[in-house]
Amino acid sequence: MAGQRRRRSEDCIIIRGARENNLRNVSLSIPKGELTVFTGVSGSGKSSVVFGTVAVESQRQLNETYSWFIRNRLPKYERPDAAVIKNLSTAIVVDQRPIGGNSRSTVGTMTEVNPALRVLFSRHGEPSAGESSAYSFNDPHGMCPECEGLGRVARLDLDRLLDEGKSLNEGAIRSSLFGVGSFQWKLYAQSGLFDPDKPLRKFSKKDRELLLYGEGFKVERPGKKLTYSNEYEGIVVRFNRRYLKNGLERLKDKEREQVEEVVSAGVCDVCGGARLNEAARKSTIGGKNIADVTAMEIGDLIPVLEDIEAPAAKPVVDAALSVLRRIESVGLGYLSLARETSTLSGGEGQRLKIVRHLGSSLTDLTYIFDEPSVGLHPRDVHRLNELLLALRDKGNTVLVVEHSRDVIAVADHVVDMGPGAGTHGGEVVFEGTAKQLRRADTVTGRRLSRETGLKERVRTPRGKLTTKRTSLHNLKDLSVDIPEGVLTVVTGVAGSGKSSFVHGALVPQFPDAIVIDQAAIGSSYRSTPATYVNIMDTVRKLFAKATHSEPGMFSFNSAGACPACQGRGEIQTDLAYMEPVTTVCERCGGRRYRDEVLDLRFHGKNIAETLALTVEEALEFFTEESVVRRLTTLSDVGLSYITLGQPLSTLSGGELQRIKLADRLDESSGLFVFDEPTTGLHMADVDRLVDLIDTIVDKGNTVVVIEHDLDVVKRADWVIDIGPSAGRDGGRLMFEGTPRQLTRAKDSFTATYLKKDLARAEK
Repeated sequence: MAGQRRRRSEDCIIIRGARENNLRNVSLSIPKGELTVFTGVSGSGKSSVVFGTVAVESQRQLNETYSWFIRNRLPKYERPDAAVIKNLSTAIVVDQRPIGGNSRSTVGTMTEVNPALRVLFSRHGEPSAGESSAYSFNDPHGMCPECEGLGRVARLDLDRLLDEGKSLNEGAIRSSLFGVGSFQWKLYAQSGLFDPDKPLRKFSKKDRELLLYGEGFKVERPGKKLTYSNEYEGIVVRFNRRYLKNGLERLKDKEREQVEEVVSAGVCDVCGGARLNEAARKSTIGGKNIADVTAMEIGDLIPVLEDIEAPAAKPVVDAALSVLRRIESVGLGYLSLARETSTLSGGEGQRLKIVRHLGSSLTDLTYIFDEPSVGLHPRDVHRLNELLLALRDKGNTVLVVEHSRDVIAVADHVVDMGPGAGTHGGEVVFEGTAKQLRRADTVTGRRLSRETGLKERVRTPRGKLTTKRTSLHNLKDLSVDIPEGVLTVVTGVAGSGKSSFVHGALVPQFPDAIVIDQAAIGSSYRSTPATYVNIMDTVRKLFAKATHSEPGMFSFNSAGACPACQGRGEIQTDLAYMEPVTTVCERCGGRRYRDEVLDLRFHGKNIAETLALTVEEALEFFTEESVVRRLTTLSDVGLSYITLGQPLSTLSGGELQRIKLADRLDESSGLFVFDEPTTGLHMADVDRLVDLIDTIVDKGNTVVVIEHDLDVVKRADWVIDIGPSAGRDGGRLMFEGTPRQLTRAKDSFTATYLKKDLARAEK
């Protein structure tokens, strides 16, 4: 290790002998009261140190200070695998998980500005609608009775749902959610209330009303062995309660598609999308009701609130303004408080999370951030740095897992993990300053010291994909041609309209396009790289054929599972009020399978030994074309070191992103769309990713990438820059052309930062 300077032990978080995940007996002294950045290739062990060791132990010890009654209701953390962890302070974790939320969660509710505004209107609105709850669209006292506070109404369309000429037995309910034979169909066809062979058009008025709207009683229906008693709900009542009441976005994709086939949606006719009842809508301050106020862009709302001079209103106004000014300071002044959190980009969500902590007067905390620069244009990264430094300057310790050069540059201390990923990582290869790191002989140090220029030759397009006059969201009548057969990068600051253009205008025109977005993949302990890239069915069949057994015997989620641990390979003991204890299953030794299954072999290996192979080893072990092809895609995205049976829950964010990419690589399509594919990737991994994208283009495909990373922009054939800024100040085409032409563009933030980056490379 190079560059480490001596500090007193009491001024540091001390870690000795950490062995979480792939860590190899790591020992560290992390300076307190400073900004420390952890870097290294994806999978090198950064998150295992910061989140799996420091954060978990801090939260575990904090929970121990509460009574057993409270601890039993808190998340339980297992003691990290480390010999010593000391000098910890309370940890506040800001991770990469999307904010999410449903239609009832907005920027205003998340940042808690809405409660302040509700108090303001309840005290000073004319005429007053009542207490603050009377101004809440999430409270029965304030919500619009028609849309129940959602602002829009999805109505069941009976003409789409019902085939009046058919009986229940013939499938009169068209929705597959109520398909013949399903549980929901049985509630009506086997209720004894109706003749299931009578066409609906022949139902009496009373029976039709009962079928659609009846409720408040129970019916009995026969089962194979028992008679079941069920609460009766008419089709419309049940459909509205199960699928429409809380908004369509909370439904799973397939379920939402099934629901959308039989509903019509639109803005609520009663409240006009304001979400509130008439009393709340009539209550105004300065001619604006609370819905008008929350619909304003935050940058416009601040001066409106500043003009409220009533002394009695000043405290609540000042509370709201302090939060709004912080939101504006991080470049999110274009958002409105009414913006639903589920529609925010990853970068917008990250900054809002940080804003929530900036107003705190607490000090001596440890703030832990997971790649906070994700989704940020280079213009906005300096704002992020100011926030991180502000938290440090208040007397806090700030730990950041990050790949961005600009974030690394402002660190007081840098810890570089490596030297490689997975089993090739887990060591501290450098500690010191950012300046010293540039001279270090590590993957990160070498990549920081090597700046790249524009590529010499760009590809010639063979045609164009045209989008005309798009005005979705903040796009302003945008017409753009995407060149075919080349790599096009769509850039612009966060909120400028990039995603609206690509996902709202381009992709809908090409339904066969392969779209790889930012959505997280499901990662549980039972899902593995082998299951995700769909080779396990083939592997199980190969074992079954070679051993004359059933394929299900080779699944640890099915017949082959160890009976003691149910195929987990470990046993977690819940000690009630104390932290749980996880131990390797003694019955199977962590191999997940029954003893009799482990005696069966294919090419000399049992199924557990096969799943313990790395991708690189598996490519030599298997000869079956379908398996080799899928494994090759994992190798192509730089994941040759992961094992086939490694739980996805143990992989880093960057590794999960690449697994998702690998799963789609061997699909055939003329158009590939990537949404910020460098998320979670080290600079060296970005180079590999662009090499892979170049291969896709060279096979004759068109690739469109939404991206902020200038290393990707520099290697594009064509750049489309949308801006100039965010929100209503965005949505315009600022530039289209080659990266070299972009360096001569005016009024483009991307051009400005690209020129700065190239100037740094020439020094």
